[in-house]
Amino acid sequence: MSIIAQYGDIFILLACAFGFFMAWGVGANDVANAMGTSVGSKAVTIKQAIIIAVIFEFLGAWLAGGEVTNTIRKGIIDPTLLADEPQLLVYGMLASLLAAATWLLIASMRGWPVSTTHSIVGAIVGFGAAGLGVSTVDWGGVGKIAASWVVSPLMSGTIAFMLFKSVQHLIFENRDPFAAAKRYVPMYVFLVGFIVAMVTFTKGLKHVGLEVGFGESLLYSIVIGIGVMLLGGLLERRVGAEKRQGDAFGYDGVERVFGVLMLFTACAMAFAHGSNDVANAVGPLAAVMTVVQSGGQVGGEALVPWWVLVLGGGGIVVGLVTYGHKVIVTVGTGITELTPSRGFAATLAAATTVVLASGTGLPISTTQTLVGAVLGVGLARGMAALNLRVIGTIVMSWLITLPAGAILAIMFFFMFKGMFG
Repeated sequence: MSIIAQYGDIFILLACAFGFFMAWGVGANDVANAMGTSVGSKAVTIKQAIIIAVIFEFLGAWLAGGEVTNTIRKGIIDPTLLADEPQLLVYGMLASLLAAATWLLIASMRGWPVSTTHSIVGAIVGFGAAGLGVSTVDWGGVGKIAASWVVSPLMSGTIAFMLFKSVQHLIFENRDPFAAAKRYVPMYVFLVGFIVAMVTFTKGLKHVGLEVGFGESLLYSIVIGIGVMLLGGLLERRVGAEKRQGDAFGYDGVERVFGVLMLFTACAMAFAHGSNDVANAVGPLAAVMTVVQSGGQVGGEALVPWWVLVLGGGGIVVGLVTYGHKVIVTVGTGITELTPSRGFAATLAAATTVVLASGTGLPISTTQTLVGAVLGVGLARGMAALNLRVIGTIVMSWLITLPAGAILAIMFFFMFKGMFG
């Protein structure tokens, strides 16, 4: 009787428990980044941010979370090399989940915005290289993932820089900024709706059983964009143009119009985040289930059951509610001072980048993408606007994440191996 058959149920239970713990860490650390800009620019309160995140993270995970899960499940280690000893893959994935989750717990307690993606990828690479031999790791795949970590902050930073420059040019430098804001903000709202819809259609609906072609997706997305735009227009009408004391330019009303926009981008960011990062918790869990259900065959095709994505979504929500506020503070106020118009540029840029990456199945780091975007907005206002000490701490915690995940995973891997034999 094989080890898989003997302990199969225990493995699945452990995988679900660790997967939930990992999802908790994602919620406590990563969702907090996604919401940090909205809270930091005072567009939404912490309470509202949590409600938005709960709904949209969950939807993102459920509707668009399938693609990245595959990369995490089988893009880093080649599972076919383990055909003789499938239990090693199970130990490794369990160890990776536990290791990444433990590191996230430590980081969240200190308020560091580390990357859950880095933790889990580092953990999988660690157990693969140490436990199974360096040759089992698909270094080409790892290289591609690592490259995307450099590309994603650069890309989001550039998009944020350009977006904020366009806002400055079209609205703040206008003779009547408030009227300009009313005129141009619906266009930005359209962008938000369009991008999120486009991603969901092209990427996400597969495992709900809907296949939509590219042309159709484009059409539907434009329709949804227009719908969201009209909704934004209605909300915007309620913002009056009263001037406050000491507000010579009438920028106050403008920032309030952007406050409306931030609601939309916060939803978009939560959705994008759910679609990319739930995979970090669910991928290894799916790998364990595949092996156990197929009676020890490795590399079998597993459809991720819907309740697994729901488990991931649930864990994220719990983490956000219990620990999320600490990291929200670092991202929202620590890096550079955010107003709604700046926060909008950063969030939309980050969401766009993440959504593009989820489309290509690359596990990029939402954390880095977002921090990159916030940096881009800060740069658009000049170097002096950035808080370099906080940025230094953040980059340090990023560099530690990969080795920390790897070392913990190696320890847990040998522990499991010893326990189950």
